[in-house]
Amino acid sequence: MSVKITFVIGGARSGKSSFVLNVVSKLEGARAYIATGEALDDEMHNRISKHKEDRGPEWNTYEEPLEIAHVLSDILDDHSIIVIDCLTLWLSNVLIRTKNKEQRTKTTEESMKELIDVLQGIKNSSPVTRHASRLFIVSNELGMGIVPENAMAREFRDLTGFLNQKVAEIADEVFLVTAGIPMKIK
Repeated sequence: MSVKITFVIGGARSGKSSFVLNVVSKLEGARAYIATGEALDDEMHNRISKHKEDRGPEWNTYEEPLEIAHVLSDILDDHSIIVIDCLTLWLSNVLIRTKNKEQRTKTTEESMKELIDVLQGIKNSSPVTRHASRLFIVSNELGMGIVPENAMAREFRDLTGFLNQKVAEIADEVFLVTAGIPMKIK
């Protein structure tokens, strides 16, 4: 059986992560959670702690704000179920560090291409070569609001839209979650 990729998208606080955890709770196998958030302030520290508590001890958590393509490649053979939460926060991390040229060696576009290439490789790999059977990817839908006022926010919105389109194209199924209600759109 090949890896089934499920992409879950929606607005902030729409219930995306809860939906994924509910689906995963009905599946069996070793679970990995690639968390892209960083505890840079008390609010994020509390959010991260709450997310860990909600998941429970049966999850292996990998906190990685930048190199999620590498982490995904490294852990793919050791877990049946992998969740990446979330692409939007990851892209924000990458974009901010890219603007500070001393902190990054790759451009934002190179990081995005690297992730897309890894996902495409997972999709095209032989079922016998992969242990993981399910990959869930969570992201925010940013294109339904007003046009941001500043250039960096517009760039972030545009890059997120591009990345979401590429991931949705690769995914086997796509869910839009709004007001806690998941709707299968692919």
